[in-house]
Amino acid sequence: MKLTEKKRKDILDAAVREFREQGFPAARVNRIAELAEVSKRTLYKHFESKEMLFQAITDVLLEEIATVPKLHFTPEVPLREQLVAAVKDNVAHLTAEHYMGLNRLVMSELLRDQDLAQAFLAKAAAQDGPVTGLISQAMQAGALRQAKPGFAAGQLLAMAKHFLVWPEFLMGAKAEVDPDAVIADCVDMFLAHYGPEG
Repeated sequence: MKLTEKKRKDILDAAVREFREQGFPAARVNRIAELAEVSKRTLYKHFESKEMLFQAITDVLLEEIATVPKLHFTPEVPLREQLVAAVKDNVAHLTAEHYMGLNRLVMSELLRDQDLAQAFLAKAAAQDGPVTGLISQAMQAGALRQAKPGFAAGQLLAMAKHFLVWPEFLMGAKAEVDPDAVIADCVDMFLAHYGPEG
C-alpha cells in the first residue's frame, strides 16, 4: 500500500472512531487528524471538509455491500435450500461487528440529514444484491412466479432482519429466537407467496 493510500485509510479509520464517539455534529477535524497521526493540512489534502470525509465513509459502507459475492440459482439444488443459505449469509454479513458499527455510524447521520439519506439510498438501490440476483434467476427459470425481484428480495430480507438484525442494531443484543428456525419460516412464507403459478 502506498504511503498516500495508507494515510487516507488512517484518516478514514480515525474519522469512523471520532464520529462513533462524538457523533457527526460534535466530531472535530483536529481530533481526527490527531488520531490519524497526520497534520490537519494532510487531512484536508485528502478530504476537503468534514462532510466530504463522512461521504467517503458512506462510500466505504456501499463498497462493503457491493463486495458480497453474487449468488447464482442452481436448478439441481432445491430452491428452499438456496434461499435459506442466502438469507443466513446476508444476516451474518449485516451482523458482523465491523459492518454493524459502520452501519450504525452511517445510519445515525442519515436520520439527521435527509439530503444525505436520499443520496445514499439512491446509490444503494442501484446495487443488485446477491439475494435479489438469486431470486431474479429463479424467476427466469420458472422456479418462482414472475414479480419484481428487488421487491420480492426486500420482503424476504425484511422478515429476517426484523428478528435477527434490528434487535442487535438498535439494542446491541441478539433477539432470543432460534435464527435457523426464523430463517426457515421466513423462506417458507416467501415460497408460499412466490411459488410458481399453476
